[in-house]
Amino acid sequence: MYAERPSRLAGAVVWTNSPTGTGVGPVLPDGCMDLLWCEGRLLVAGPDTRAHVPEGPARSWAGIRFFPGTAPALLGVPAHELRDLRVELADIWPAARVRRLRDRLAAAPDPATGLEDIALDRAAEAGAPDPVLRRLVECLDEGRQVSATAAELGFGGRRLHRRCLTAFGYGPKTLARILRLQRALALARSGTAYAETAIRAGYADQPHLAREVRELAGMPLGELLAGGG
Repeated sequence: MYAERPSRLAGAVVWTNSPTGTGVGPVLPDGCMDLLWCEGRLLVAGPDTRAHVPEGPARSWAGIRFFPGTAPALLGVPAHELRDLRVELADIWPAARVRRLRDRLAAAPDPATGLEDIALDRAAEAGAPDPVLRRLVECLDEGRQVSATAAELGFGGRRLHRRCLTAFGYGPKTLARILRLQRALALARSGTAYAETAIRAGYADQPHLAREVRELAGMPLGELLAGGG
């Protein structure tokens, strides 16, 4: 069973997932990075460019999902170095520090809240997130063109691409595609017809939506929604 709540860290989401069956659904690209806790392990989920299907048996997870573009400053690593990866936090931070955090979470009655506390501590050290990156996400999530957004923010194309690689793990066009996919999924899950979903989310037409869903999610939209992905 999946559950989530808004975090005390601005823009982040705290979540838990305790599967009740044997199947493990795909994790879809969403522009975010997560700090994860699973069976005594602390991991980082890098930014996905395609659906990620967890390997092995279903396990219980806790996590905090950071607002797009904010995790690299908290973790101290550029997002593109973790693109499409799940890595041990000890590969990024000093091993002794991670051991202390693992012990802290193992003793916590609620690991999800423990992860949130770790993120809040790190955010206090790192300072406020870059407001330009937040504005970039807002503009692209509204369906604005990358070129127009770059001009509004005062960036040339190359400079914006470099900033996006560091913050999101990929360029602004990929970020825009992923945010558009999430808009489409929200509309389709609410019962909006696929043709209307395509237009409202910013696709040229329904076939364009179908192609993008297959490429980014790895399956047709109907199958994805039926499986709860």
